[in-house]
Amino acid sequence: MNTFIAQDEQTIVAQSTPSGTGALAIIRLSGNITIAVADKFISFASKKKLTDLDSHTVHYATICKNDTIIDHVMVTLLRGPKTFTGQDTVEITCHNNPFIIEAIIEQAITHGARLAQEGEFTKRAVLNGKIDIVQAEAINELIHAQNKYMLQQSLAQLDGGFSRWIGDIEKDLLHCIALSEASFEFIDEEMEFDKQIRQLLEQLQLKIIEVQKTFDIQQQIREGIRIALIGTVNAGKSSLFNALLNKNRSIVTNIAGTTRDSIEAGVYRKNFYVTFVDTAGLRKSEDTIEQEGINRALQEAHKADIVLLVADGTQKLSGQETEIYSQLLKQYEPKIISVTTKSDLPSKSLLLLNNSIATSSKNKTNLDVLEQAIDNKIAKLTATLESPFLLNKRQFNLLSVLKKQLETINENIKQHIDYELLSLHLKEALEQLSELSGKTITKDSMDAIFKEFCIGK
Repeated sequence: MNTFIAQDEQTIVAQSTPSGTGALAIIRLSGNITIAVADKFISFASKKKLTDLDSHTVHYATICKNDTIIDHVMVTLLRGPKTFTGQDTVEITCHNNPFIIEAIIEQAITHGARLAQEGEFTKRAVLNGKIDIVQAEAINELIHAQNKYMLQQSLAQLDGGFSRWIGDIEKDLLHCIALSEASFEFIDEEMEFDKQIRQLLEQLQLKIIEVQKTFDIQQQIREGIRIALIGTVNAGKSSLFNALLNKNRSIVTNIAGTTRDSIEAGVYRKNFYVTFVDTAGLRKSEDTIEQEGINRALQEAHKADIVLLVADGTQKLSGQETEIYSQLLKQYEPKIISVTTKSDLPSKSLLLLNNSIATSSKNKTNLDVLEQAIDNKIAKLTATLESPFLLNKRQFNLLSVLKKQLETINENIKQHIDYELLSLHLKEALEQLSELSGKTITKDSMDAIFKEFCIGK
């Protein structure tokens, strides 16, 4: 339970489901006067009031304004503390129409609630001790997971896996502090406290290294796998782009340079969210707009996890094209899959792309081979992804500082640091760990975390 901020009891309200069209939406209220607020604008078919109903029950009701029905709804009553936030909570399931949702929220605000801030429901769950800050971050990761790996890791952390790991590190640090302080009583005896502490600290450093080792690749694919189609003008990139998506997303013509800006579309593939990006054709151009498109294409090549280097299989490469492809191969070879297009037409020699996959977007020739090559690249890219936990930047940075502190402490022990000073440094490391777990997190840090959340979460 955090002590730096008083518990906010004011009743808050927000839509908890995504905006947009759909069958149903959920509006959530939470706070100390939630039931009283809801009773003022919800009419139950049973003629009862929420104050008379049992907790964790669902009821049919209508919501009106000035005797005009806004919607027929289902109301779920959840009395604190056995709720997500730890407070009295009412969830209204209504039809998913923005006018209905706005009208219901307006009624709640009129009768004493206020609009929730970003992540405020989850923040209250943390402040009321229902979950810790690491689990709260896991909820946000869970909502935004773009692949099954991230989803599974987020669920594990929501279940407390990472929190328990932090707890184990804390126990080891407390043991180190106990050993250091015990040395005060046995200062004249040959007790190898420093050796025991050093061994413990070295083990802690290895544990931190283990959970940090896949951070870069986790960050790289956090938003999914990005695949850029790169090549010269009229190479068939847009046709291939459409064929891979199995729908017409890019304009296809015989006019060179039709695509002048990057176009992207996403699909789920092999448990990962994959974004294909069709880019402007590469060539030397004096046209300002086309040149901007070419610059963006080169930026996409740099950002992409996989590059499909596309060339027209019916044409010999010109000197300019040879230069362009040579440069791309040299710069991005590890992530390149070479592809030639228009294999349904007579082909010409392509010396630079001898290992390319010859495809036809028109006849679907070798698209399955290309897709398998893409799957192989994804598998290779994610082969080292396995890690005990899914870290965000805040967690990674705090662990990096902690690891550095432990390294410094170990060096100080080698220099025979005074045990009182050693205890002080160990307690500073423990404070760093408490920032990670949220036990002593500052208000500014707390606010920064929940600004990443959506309203209603």
